[in-house]
Amino acid sequence: MATVNEQMQSASIGHAVDLQHLSNAEVRKIIRLLNSADAELRTKLLEAIDRLGPNSYTARRLNTVLASVYELNKSVYASIGEVMVESVVDIGQYEIGYQGALFTKVVPDQVLVQVSLNTVNLAQVREIALARPFQGRLLKEWMGDLEASRAAKIRDGIRIGMVEGQTTDQIVRGIMGTKAQGYADGIVERGRRDVETMVRTAISHTAQGAREAYYKANDDIVAEVRWLSTLDNKTSAPCRLRDRMIYTNDSQHAPVGHKVPWLSGPGKLYFNCRSTSMPIIASYEALRLSKGLPEGTRASMDGQVPKSTNYGDWIKGQSAERQDEVLGPTRGKLLRGGGLELDAFYNDRGKFLTLEQLRERDAKAFSKAGL
Repeated sequence: MATVNEQMQSASIGHAVDLQHLSNAEVRKIIRLLNSADAELRTKLLEAIDRLGPNSYTARRLNTVLASVYELNKSVYASIGEVMVESVVDIGQYEIGYQGALFTKVVPDQVLVQVSLNTVNLAQVREIALARPFQGRLLKEWMGDLEASRAAKIRDGIRIGMVEGQTTDQIVRGIMGTKAQGYADGIVERGRRDVETMVRTAISHTAQGAREAYYKANDDIVAEVRWLSTLDNKTSAPCRLRDRMIYTNDSQHAPVGHKVPWLSGPGKLYFNCRSTSMPIIASYEALRLSKGLPEGTRASMDGQVPKSTNYGDWIKGQSAERQDEVLGPTRGKLLRGGGLELDAFYNDRGKFLTLEQLRERDAKAFSKAGL
């Protein structure tokens, strides 16, 4: 039978995968909101550039004719900001609820009778989500910066087009992108990528902050904290270095048995950080429980740090249903029956290969898996 800490580790890895799926869904929702104004933005750009005219172009006049464009841009980012506030607070509350349910499920009832679990209130969750900066800025500050950055890119795109003598249509295509390229070749595409990065980082920042708050609220039973990195071709060097390292469960997060600093922590170390953490539950001896525990319960509460398990090992040990949920049914079959390891699904830049690319790279694996 798995010990409490072994169960905590497996659950924490699986939960990190689920949070990535949630993050993907939030990104799609926010990008749809950003894109919803594209048609109106295109119309306003055409009108503004026609009003500007090649013979009356000045920086002051450009800002004047772009007033409606700036207003639309501001409105879109204000809407995104409102949705993001709601989303990160909800995610923080969800994370607190998840940790409470996990502790209740994993820690034996005989222990919870003597050691009560504390929770984190809504005010604390809102403070974590909205009043703590990530990558140097608060959420509302990031929204303001992203709005201003896209407005500046639009303005500069028009300036360059006017100087180069481009037509109105050429300037607008340069800003919005072309249908043939899926609009990914326009100046505003950078704004979409920036928004995606902000959304993913805000979510991981909030979820990790909520985890840390829950661990600290229960520091009588959470002895230490272990860093867990998602090890695949996309994992950064700082997270590979810290994977499975132990830190104290306090505001200092001092290294335990090593010298590698915690810095901002997992999920917050850099933009798009996917690392997470798990609690190391104290042993039954350390808890000094007044009532004796059954032998099986004492064995499960040994307080030992579980054997290292990376993401690739974890996914191979999951059910077929869970593998298909995480990887998709075709990749799940390739993992189980095609002889492929997790790393085979990524290219050398850490990007997920398409099924066509996978088949081209290793057709034998498809045949072996019956695909």
